[in-house]
Amino acid sequence: MKAVVSSHTLGNLFSQVFASGWVPDVLPVVWHAGEPLVLPVAFYRDAFRMIDRLKPAELTITHAFQTNGTLINDEWCAFFAEEQVDVGVSIDGPRQFHDQHRLTRAGQGTFERTIAGVRQLRRQDVPFHVISVLTPASMAAPAEMFDFYVDEGIDAVCFNVEESEGGHVSGSFADAGIEAAYYRFLSEFWQLSVRRPGAIKFIREIEYAIEQVIRPQDAPFSNQLVEPFAVLSMDWAGNISTFSPELLGLKNDRYGDYLLGNVNTGILTDFLDSPNLARMLRDIEVGVRECRGSCQYFSVCGGGEPVNKLAENGTFASTETTYCRLTKMRPTDLVLDAIERAQQRGGGAGEAARAQLARVGAYEGLGRRW
Repeated sequence: MKAVVSSHTLGNLFSQVFASGWVPDVLPVVWHAGEPLVLPVAFYRDAFRMIDRLKPAELTITHAFQTNGTLINDEWCAFFAEEQVDVGVSIDGPRQFHDQHRLTRAGQGTFERTIAGVRQLRRQDVPFHVISVLTPASMAAPAEMFDFYVDEGIDAVCFNVEESEGGHVSGSFADAGIEAAYYRFLSEFWQLSVRRPGAIKFIREIEYAIEQVIRPQDAPFSNQLVEPFAVLSMDWAGNISTFSPELLGLKNDRYGDYLLGNVNTGILTDFLDSPNLARMLRDIEVGVRECRGSCQYFSVCGGGEPVNKLAENGTFASTETTYCRLTKMRPTDLVLDAIERAQQRGGGAGEAARAQLARVGAYEGLGRRW
């Protein structure tokens, strides 16, 4: 079924969001799930202007698109530049890695069309980043991945791991040694970026780990994915969910398919009293408390991702997952190892350690943990 969110539904959503009192000074809006570029540019131009008319004058709205890149053309590039859209392209590295899983309905690889979109963005000087899903094969090839990004002028990269979500059980998680492989990949990729200054300007996993590890003691920290309505997700019909965005669209009898209400038939602030929200929050808070009491990485994680706890452990009221070991623990270990080496060379904490990290990178090998 082809379904498109209506302007009426979008208007109901944003008018209620702006009236809720929940919005900070900046509201990020992410157009994600499915492929957002199948709709015409005119749809988004009209939606952006409607949102601008509804929002309080002092509020800043930012827009982000996550796309497979296959439909990017001159018109889209002009729109992205005009509206200052944060563009993310899903590309999993060179053809042999990308075409393993990124296929058309006919089973054909999409690499050529995706890389054409990336090159179009570069020709039009539209800033963008890429998100690459790592598999055991691509984790074993950090140099090949690095060279691919550099050759294509991609200087901002984010790595996701193939994960268990909903009914999908990741084959990667069952592989023996997957955590060590991921650590090695990040370490070697970081080494390569240090040796080629400016080639890769942003590695999300490294940057985020550094921010959390050496942040000031009194700096605020929270995990939005365990806080009600810190993240709000809506489907085309106006159904609302919160916590992990991936919960929207999944089926679950206990939690009423994770839905809290519909903006076309209810009031957003009333969804705080939803029985489904109460059930989910109770179990999520149990899991967060258990994480706080048992996990030495809690200060850089804040209790994990509910959707992964549910998929891997069968319940929100649980703790460690393979996903959190890969995405939180191992990058933290990598940065801690680099800080330790920097301090041994005479560096300190805070900004001094950050400066040393920029120079030291991962030159000393894989460190003591792996």
